[in-house]
Amino acid sequence: MIRLTDLRLELASAAGVVNILRGIDLTVEAGETVGLIGPSGSGKTSLMMLVAGLERPTRGAVAVAGVPFAGLDEDALARFRRDHVGIVFQAFHLIPTMTALENVAIPLEFAGVGDAFGRAVAGLESVGLGGRLGHYPGQLSGGEQQRVALARAFATEPHLLLADEPTGNLDLKTGEAIIELLFELHRRRGTTLVLITHDPAIASRCERIVRLADGRIVEDSRLSARAAAGR
Repeated sequence: MIRLTDLRLELASAAGVVNILRGIDLTVEAGETVGLIGPSGSGKTSLMMLVAGLERPTRGAVAVAGVPFAGLDEDALARFRRDHVGIVFQAFHLIPTMTALENVAIPLEFAGVGDAFGRAVAGLESVGLGGRLGHYPGQLSGGEQQRVALARAFATEPHLLLADEPTGNLDLKTGEAIIELLFELHRRRGTTLVLITHDPAIASRCERIVRLADGRIVEDSRLSARAAAGR
């Protein structure tokens, strides 16, 4: 599903060039769940932005679902995200002037889905918000807003879901409920999941943990190996 080859990202600053990513090689198989962890500034969100095609690497190659990003312009990348990638951010990024139903329906409409609103209703019902269809984001709790964001991310049935600290703005109990829902939707749809988190307990629910430090991968362990090490 994901293949990253010698991926590097450099950004200019007043102090000179800053090396954000320093040669990332990573392959993620279809249907896999990967917890991406590391200290603040290690490059986790930058890596996600490159995988989503929202940022261009300085050097190296990104391919998702067998499609190399190097040959795609910005419009083509946007269409690729629409058709293949769902993204959930720490900030919910809902459109405040649209209802929950409209927020979930809009990517379906962009994708040309005929029954966009019917699919959006089903999506909101799947995250327990069937009774909140006409509510605006400002009328919803933080947990409810993140549920809307999850329904929107899954609406087009993406092959890949990228979640960047999806519980970061939520209290512990609500955050736990969102994580349960995230993995439930993954199991139901078979979507490949890359989950950025600072919480080791959340990361440990993934089949695989990839740890970044200073722009490099310093650990890549799978569930079976971690379980064996704990015995």
